[in-house]
Amino acid sequence: MKILSEYKLGDMLLRYLTDEERHVGMMLIPAEMADCVLDKQWKLEPLAQYHTLYDVAPGSFAGGHSLACSDVVDEMGLVGQERRDDAIITAIADAAGRTIYHRAAWHAGLEALRVSTTFENNTDEPLTLDLLTSVNVGNITPFTPADAVGALTVHRVHSAWSAEGRLHSESVESMHLESSWSGYGMRIEKFAQIGSMPVRGWFPFAAVEDKKAGVTWAIQLACPSSWQCELRRQGEGLSMSIGLPDDETGRWRRTVNPGERFETPEAYVTAGRCGVDAASQRLLTVQRENWLRRDEELPVLFNEYCTTWGNPTHANMVKIANRIRGHEIDFMVMDAGWYGRGNLEWSECGGDWIPNAEMFPDGLKATADAIRACGFKPGIWFEAENCAPMSELFERDELLLKKRGHVLGSAKRRFLDMRMPKAHEYLAERVTGLLQKCGFEYIKVDYNDTIGIGCDDPDGLGEGLRKNMQGTLDFFREMRAAVPGLYIENCSSGGHRLEPSMMGVADMASFSDAHECQEIPIIAANLHRMILPGQSQIWAVLRKADSLRRVNYSLVNTFLGVMCLSGDMLDLSDAQWKKVDEGIAFYKAVRHIIRDGVTSFHGDVSESWRHPTGWQGIVRTSGGETLAVIHTFGGNFPASVTLPVSARRVRRIMCSENNDVYLGDGCLTVSLNAPFEAIAVYLD
Repeated sequence: MKILSEYKLGDMLLRYLTDEERHVGMMLIPAEMADCVLDKQWKLEPLAQYHTLYDVAPGSFAGGHSLACSDVVDEMGLVGQERRDDAIITAIADAAGRTIYHRAAWHAGLEALRVSTTFENNTDEPLTLDLLTSVNVGNITPFTPADAVGALTVHRVHSAWSAEGRLHSESVESMHLESSWSGYGMRIEKFAQIGSMPVRGWFPFAAVEDKKAGVTWAIQLACPSSWQCELRRQGEGLSMSIGLPDDETGRWRRTVNPGERFETPEAYVTAGRCGVDAASQRLLTVQRENWLRRDEELPVLFNEYCTTWGNPTHANMVKIANRIRGHEIDFMVMDAGWYGRGNLEWSECGGDWIPNAEMFPDGLKATADAIRACGFKPGIWFEAENCAPMSELFERDELLLKKRGHVLGSAKRRFLDMRMPKAHEYLAERVTGLLQKCGFEYIKVDYNDTIGIGCDDPDGLGEGLRKNMQGTLDFFREMRAAVPGLYIENCSSGGHRLEPSMMGVADMASFSDAHECQEIPIIAANLHRMILPGQSQIWAVLRKADSLRRVNYSLVNTFLGVMCLSGDMLDLSDAQWKKVDEGIAFYKAVRHIIRDGVTSFHGDVSESWRHPTGWQGIVRTSGGETLAVIHTFGGNFPASVTLPVSARRVRRIMCSENNDVYLGDGCLTVSLNAPFEAIAVYLD
């Protein structure tokens, strides 16, 4: 094995490796450790793993577990490599004309690479892909001898409804990813998410940390549909890949005709002298680049759902708007329940998107105008891609997704076929047209069920799903083009669509549905690894029965993302409103740090999020400024905590228990006085 080429990309070194058979693989390492690479018993991992429908299956007991590392991969050899602008393009091919283009892009300011794979069919016959990875990272770890026993930890991030973003860390040994006594047999750990909610189980993310060398490799996929990730062990090296799910996992196939190309979703990959927390922040530099409002001030929002509970009449909206005016709120968003007819439950009639004439006798424009007259930008909720049983759309089979020839349904929903121009025309009339007519400047796009493994397509269910979700991304782009300045919120029962491609077409996202739960700050903090806090909308649901400690707790939670208020706004006391105004003022003073900063994680939180104990400290730093957000939970917690900070003075404190705050010797020390309290400290 020898070095084909290498490129210094920021603090990373991208090294391409080859062998006598002209196979090509990549190694990504911290540039400062280039001279620390050891001579190990490597198996050269290819730039991409691929397989076509009638290829021989891989050996080494991989059948039924993986389609990677089959004989067809070994037949791919170097064709050429060139640098085009910010990207390195490497071409490999076999004698028959199967060609793969591996693209690795980077420019100054990024701490990760953007990688994708393109398959080109230069044969005389159609080829049906049933595996094609976006990225395949091999040679982990080159810094620790032999098979790095006891050194490697695999990190993944799990998600469940109202419990998003839990970090799972396991040793390679506990995952049975050690090589066998003879070196034979592939050790494989494959995990995936299947359906139109790409973050309903695992996030499309994995990291491997060499704790002895102090280096972490991390990958992330930008994909709104099904995906899979694999970790493989052959010999002394570990590899990890991510991309669309193979035929055995997600029923994905794609026929590529002679002369055609197919490109994978983009993946991000990084390697740094750090742990998993810092590696996740490095990947987020790519998401920040994709974020359309990365240089704009974060807004303050009010959403009325936890105020009216699905009864947003014109009278209610006007009453609430007049009560909250003058409190430095930017958007007032009307949630579900504004449509339909008669006494039907709002969940039964979504899809037609006709305003309820009894609730809005003068039409929605009158309501939007009234909200605007109170000083707010008006917003509205849709679940645009679905329809409910009492809607007319529910019976329009020609616009709906099919599975095995029948209309695809789930619980009380059917789904628009987002691949169809007529579906987009329907949404342009019923959704975008209403936004334009009424002057709404914000849309919350909800999505409360999944279509499962896929929908009918000539290439099968998995490819049907992929195309359908690409249609959803197109719909988001169409709305933005049709309504200049429109803010788009990505919601899917809270946090089921928190992946990079959806975040790239939205301005912010609902981080969770756990709006009034004590675990809100735990979920919000953990999501700092997966999405930008400046795109993570955190609700503070305020109740008239809340103590000032509870009000403070709810408001400080929002400093972990974008502030959104809801609750008993009509009935709050003067003291409660004073605390709300204090929270808004503090948020506006630190929102540039929330938007631009880098997060470090501290604390000791129990395994139970539902009944949390312990404490948590989140430190976010931008330039020479720092925001520290500290929470206590139930059970035992220390009398004080000390957090490392780089600051000279405390500029502002928000708390409810007269907490002592001391800054000295590069550390911030804060007293903790009560359970379920929150303290925010702004420093520079």
